[in-house]
Amino acid sequence: MTNGAVPPIEEIRENFEFLDDWESRFAYLIDLGKQIPPMPDEDRTEANLVRGCQAQVWLTAALDKHETPPLLRLGAVSDAHIVNGLIAIMLSLYNNKAPRDALSVDAEAVLAELGLDSHLSPTRRNGLHAMLERVRTLASAYSHASAAEKSS
Repeated sequence: MTNGAVPPIEEIRENFEFLDDWESRFAYLIDLGKQIPPMPDEDRTEANLVRGCQAQVWLTAALDKHETPPLLRLGAVSDAHIVNGLIAIMLSLYNNKAPRDALSVDAEAVLAELGLDSHLSPTRRNGLHAMLERVRTLASAYSHASAAEKSS
């Protein structure tokens, strides 16, 4: 992994399976968090703050219309190391997908498969679900906007 490049979810799954204890998995999660692309300070605004997270999490989204179909471009960062690892997993699931494809991602199933649903504290789990819900809301808005543009 290089700085600024989040691995695909398949690689994350394989690495989680290879690691046999949660101390190692959490260390890997922290390492994943170090791979998320940096977020410019000007994007760390109140409007981009995710509500429901104990840690501060900023999330940005844009629709790259230069791609066919247009792709969701996400950026996110937290002030907490483990949360940055969770952001890396979120980015591997949703970033660079068409909004319609992002809406079909079953993130909860992936989190259960990785064991994160039962090994995160309730506050971290709530924050993660707040991030996922925000991404789904943005993807839905972009999906509807794309559909409206096609019909006009």
